[in-house]
Amino acid sequence: MLLAKIQSSISAYKNWLQSVRQHPNLYKWESLQIFQERWNIEDRDPVTMYDSCFQNSENRNLWQSGNWQPKRMMIEFLRADPMTVRLMFEDLYNESKTAEGRCGRFIFGCDELLRDFKRAHVGTVENNHYHDDFKMIALYLAFRYPENYAPYDFPTFQKTLEILGARDIPQQNDIERFFKVTRTLKTFIDKDPEIEPLLQNKLTPHKHYRGKTLLLVDDFCTFLTAEAQ
Repeated sequence: MLLAKIQSSISAYKNWLQSVRQHPNLYKWESLQIFQERWNIEDRDPVTMYDSCFQNSENRNLWQSGNWQPKRMMIEFLRADPMTVRLMFEDLYNESKTAEGRCGRFIFGCDELLRDFKRAHVGTVENNHYHDDFKMIALYLAFRYPENYAPYDFPTFQKTLEILGARDIPQQNDIERFFKVTRTLKTFIDKDPEIEPLLQNKLTPHKHYRGKTLLLVDDFCTFLTAEAQ
């Protein structure tokens, strides 16, 4: 990525924050707040707990859109085998292990659960657990450790790298590189002391998460790709 393009893009993002009256993506901060308040993988009713963690008052596209239904399938897995799902999340949230390895093992676990689900529901049309694109897995991480991870959308990641002048644009999912790039961008964004307060002023106390979070980087990338269209 080119330093000049990063700096000019951050300036454009700051100008947008200053000018926009109604921020279109605050539902993400609302969902993060809800998750932080409700997540407890040891809950006696894991299905209800999980379902309640992924909510907001505006938008559902973080966990469902069209034929992409990862939340619905994880609820099915929790109903069928809550202990296995619990162990999968415990491993995913173990920060002593590499993020790439944890994501890979989580997908493998979903593959196994889907196989078992299909055996138990002969004739089911379900043929996908919707986690192998890393989008929902990254959301799990971003909501559990908001200072360390951002939500992942591969086309947005690709376009951001292109806009910022990266030489090697990935042609397939590269979640490890995504995590590294988002942390690097957060470092550059933090160098402008006006950006964080601008965003904080748009958040509603008790409704939106107000702590440090890489949702700021996600918002920056979302802005860049929208402006490029």
